[in-house]
Amino acid sequence: MELVLEIGNETEGYEEKIDISNVEKYIKGVLEEEYPEAKKPVYISMLLTDNENIQIVNRDYRGKDTPTDVISFAYHETEFEIGPYDTLGDIVISLERVEEQAEDYGHNFQREFYYVLTHGLLHLLGYDHIEDEDKSIMREKEEEILKKHGYTRD
Repeated sequence: MELVLEIGNETEGYEEKIDISNVEKYIKGVLEEEYPEAKKPVYISMLLTDNENIQIVNRDYRGKDTPTDVISFAYHETEFEIGPYDTLGDIVISLERVEEQAEDYGHNFQREFYYVLTHGLLHLLGYDHIEDEDKSIMREKEEEILKKHGYTRD
């Protein structure tokens, strides 16, 4: 599977915590497992940001005026497949919120980051957590993927 990943970074100081080549390998591995039917190179954009900027996105696109950890915009839901790529969508992650949650939940930064990233990826692949049954399915899938890739709870 060919992955085209564009990453924008609006943060400072996280370079020592996030190895972008590992992020790309992780996403590619998850997609190979969870989206083997891809027939074109898969395109995903990701923005690493802070609480202030993700709050703006959350307010403008979801009507929730509060920071959050991750927001996904899934293009498959609109059957947007024009051009040379299978465009899955966009993922916006607040690294500031990831750091706060890692502390709150007693995880290390890496585990929390990959949890949030996995959550965003699963949304791009059509998972949701609106209904309790769907939430349970999504949580199980997240833990399965994280465990498979070595990002277990500390």
